[in-house]
Amino acid sequence: PTAYRGEKISALTGAPILRVEDAFLRSLFPARVKKDPPLGLLLDTRGVHFDPSRPNDLECLLAEHPLDDENQILQAKNAIERIKNAHLSKYFATDLTFSAPPSGYILVVDQLRDDASVKASKGEKYLFREMLSAALKNHPDQPIVIKTHPEKILGARAGYYGEEDCTEARISLYEHPCSPWEILSGAKAVYTLSSQLGFEAILCGHRPEIFGSPFYAGWGLSKDYVHLQRRNRTLTKEQLFLGAMMLYPKWYDPFSDRLCSLEEVLSIAEAQSRSWREDHHGWRAQNIRLWKRKTFRSFFGQYGRIDFSNAPKDMPEVSNIQPVMSWGGKTEHSQQNIIRVEDGFLRSRGLGENLVPPLSLISDDLGIYYDPTRPSRLEMLIMQHKDLRDDQRQRVLNVIDRVIRGAVTKYNLSGNCPNLPEGHRILVPGQVEDDASILKGTDRIRTNIALLKEVRRRHP
Repeated sequence: PTAYRGEKISALTGAPILRVEDAFLRSLFPARVKKDPPLGLLLDTRGVHFDPSRPNDLECLLAEHPLDDENQILQAKNAIERIKNAHLSKYFATDLTFSAPPSGYILVVDQLRDDASVKASKGEKYLFREMLSAALKNHPDQPIVIKTHPEKILGARAGYYGEEDCTEARISLYEHPCSPWEILSGAKAVYTLSSQLGFEAILCGHRPEIFGSPFYAGWGLSKDYVHLQRRNRTLTKEQLFLGAMMLYPKWYDPFSDRLCSLEEVLSIAEAQSRSWREDHHGWRAQNIRLWKRKTFRSFFGQYGRIDFSNAPKDMPEVSNIQPVMSWGGKTEHSQQNIIRVEDGFLRSRGLGENLVPPLSLISDDLGIYYDPTRPSRLEMLIMQHKDLRDDQRQRVLNVIDRVIRGAVTKYNLSGNCPNLPEGHRILVPGQVEDDASILKGTDRIRTNIALLKEVRRRHP
């Protein structure tokens, strides 16, 4: 439906046509809002995935491919969990500070007016009203929540529902950039015409009620009000995901300028979404030395401004949602909404005292990793990840292997190893004795000589 110019030229010349669409995991923002390039494309030789009037490559893949490889099914299962845990969707600039309504509601999904996927499913205003009426009739005692499309929230396009549709006290519009997984987890039932949120509802364990004919309808995973007889196979949600997210799309790594796997794209999307969530309110930065500020601007401030000052009293008055960042332990614990920043564990080739900028930073909203007197975000993350998914465990092993093989350390200073004596050897690393990690993390032994004496005492 959107490829009429190419179709016309194809008809005139006899040339084959390849239709291109954005993948189901695209970018932080819609193209109309930020012009972000997609992380993946759908290339189809037969049609487009949202047009049920004729078969397309995705439909044929879901109908004909075995989809039974155990390793691929396991990868699909892990990827689903990864997407849910990272709160990813087609557009993943979702704000985790927004909560879903109290659980138990019926979710009715709005879509963009005159969108190609709506037209392909013969969607009109009356059909959206019928969908809302069905939700009201089928669930007379539950609240109805109408979920607004992200592009409508950003003011880019109009939808089909508005305040005029809230004809009963139990009907409400939800117009916040909340995580779709958050709002799906609290829903008792999901109604949609053809939104991708219906696909995500299936992945979340729902059996959505579908009034159109999107790619995920007709495979035994939804209640379909429109039936396509050519879709007569029953799939699991993992098989549906394998076809739609792993086999059908072409994924792209913009940092390496190459095609890649879904798992690699998920790593990119996780990093981009985390960066936006941390960054988009802007920052107030205090106690940051002048030479470090250029480095800070390369790490932070892509989506919100950084205001630097030397002390809290110099800070401009801003909203409480804007975090304050401070270097290491230079800020009193009593200050609220503080993000403490330190060098990463793989820092640079050279020392900070020589003004060599870091290649990595650690930010901590609870404390700082070297201060055992209070919890830190690192401590919490370690506790929360005692049981790793298979893909997480493999990634950890890969990173450890690369660090060891590359002989990478925090400062990567070159130098020859001295001749070491034969036999049993004990390594005693020295430290800067007034370093914050010594001041905060030690008790009786606080100097290099004291440490060496204690080692000699224990190993005479």
